[in-house]
Amino acid sequence: MTRIFLFLALTSAAAQACAREPAVAGQFYPADKAALTAFVDAALAAGAIKRPPGQVVAVLAPHAGYDYSGGMAGLAYKFIADSYDTVVILATGHTEGVKGAALLASDAYETPLGKVLPDRELAAALLKSSPLFEDRPSAHAREHSVEVQLPFLQRRLKRPFRLLAATLNTGDLGNLKKIGAALAAALRGKKALIVISTDFSHYPSKETAAAADGALLLAMGGMDPAFFWTAARMLDEKRVPGLETCACGEAAVEAGMEAARLLGAASFYPLKLSDSYSENPGLTGPGRVVGYISGLFLKGGKADRLELSREQREALLKEARLTLENSFAKKENSPGLSAEPRLNLPGAVFVTLTLGGNLRGCVGTVEPALTLLDAVRYAAASAAFRDKRFSPLTAEELPKVRIEVSVLSRLAPAKADGIKPHAHGVVLVRAGKSGLFLPQVWEQLPAKEEFLGELCAQKAGLPRACWKDPETRLYTFTVDAFAEK
Repeated sequence: MTRIFLFLALTSAAAQACAREPAVAGQFYPADKAALTAFVDAALAAGAIKRPPGQVVAVLAPHAGYDYSGGMAGLAYKFIADSYDTVVILATGHTEGVKGAALLASDAYETPLGKVLPDRELAAALLKSSPLFEDRPSAHAREHSVEVQLPFLQRRLKRPFRLLAATLNTGDLGNLKKIGAALAAALRGKKALIVISTDFSHYPSKETAAAADGALLLAMGGMDPAFFWTAARMLDEKRVPGLETCACGEAAVEAGMEAARLLGAASFYPLKLSDSYSENPGLTGPGRVVGYISGLFLKGGKADRLELSREQREALLKEARLTLENSFAKKENSPGLSAEPRLNLPGAVFVTLTLGGNLRGCVGTVEPALTLLDAVRYAAASAAFRDKRFSPLTAEELPKVRIEVSVLSRLAPAKADGIKPHAHGVVLVRAGKSGLFLPQVWEQLPAKEEFLGELCAQKAGLPRACWKDPETRLYTFTVDAFAEK
């Protein structure tokens, strides 16, 4: 009996001792224990930042070398609790493509500060829950994005914790939301922290990084992984010189945001937006940087509605008019990003032109297909030259034209009795046909039956009473409308 017990004890100890050794110690961070401790402690102590208004569910931290982003990472850990039973690190997968989330399910992670043991029970539950989770040590063998977070956790937390380490890099939003949902279900009721390990823009100028990273920071404030996913793709599709990727850990952000949201996080609290040049000018120049964001997903607060400021509205009106002026001058608008990050986010927009108080053109989209800035450019040109109800705008008319921009909210399914006159715009869809009225149309058609009847007949080419048909789908939206004075 004694021999059997001794054998089992030795087997258990040997299993716990199996560890993934440090892969980037001495490269991304100090390999010397004393030097590493001194750096991390100083980073955790630095920065006079106001305490966030809520409990931390997840942190967002960069994962570059400590000389570049170590200070930014330290900020992310200042306001977490002193202890957790489990820490989940969702990290960028730089070295291997994975379908979902690649776990290091059984082995410890080791740094110069010691070993961090795996949460094998949690890993086993996730592996059982979905084929999107796989135990793949090879995806962790040379990967730095988990490892560089661990010294901050080892110094910040007062007692040992178990680790679930995952690397992700798929662009399949549906799968990422499933990963986030499975993770939230497995963590519910546990004392756990989620760490999202990602850097942002690679390798534009400092100015472009601020524009792109600032947009994604705002996108996170919406607490909607689909919106963040769309924003990242639209920025990538701009093909801005030097901007090779907008977020190397995009997949980790989307899965982590979904998990945090389902665990009660209601808001994103940014701590700092920066870049490699700003953090350490001695190591790099301003023409080629990597962007960083530190922040917290919190219980409490509310998602950002991304309302436009007066200055942002004026900038969009100015851009709409410049687009028309450039069209007559045979000039092109600048293809780059706006210096105002909000204008680089996805936007659904209508631009309305009036001449002497009469409609002269109105074109737009009901779903975001471009950045807000580009959507205004497209809608302005389309309203002037491609609205089939009118002849193309002439150069002589341009100075007399008044421009109005309407930025649309997301569509919401609705029933006729839930439509609010003057507040709601309406989209109607039936039998492959559709029509849209902006809220401004209520001024000409104030009675709901008349409004919906005209929407059916005039805009959708359907019988006037089609809005009463159960087969007809109705959607409402609101607009932020503003016009030239």
